[in-house]
Amino acid sequence: MEQAFMLTMSVMVTLLFFVVGGIVGWIANRTFLEHQPINMHPEFFDEQGNVIPDEVIAFRFENDYDNSIHEEEDDD
Repeated sequence: MEQAFMLTMSVMVTLLFFVVGGIVGWIANRTFLEHQPINMHPEFFDEQGNVIPDEVIAFRFENDYDNSIHEEEDDD
């Protein structure tokens, strides 16, 4: 009987900590995101400092200038 009671209490305490931790974590995340400063690139702003409502496209160019061909020499 004692073992069943301890098992039940352990499960209940574990679930309680899981629920309380989830709620506290959710509230902390919301608070952190609301007070986080917004760091945006200057390209997102117009001349007056307002955010541009248009969609911004980003391009990434890879500099792969290694044009040398590695040929294996066949020894006859």
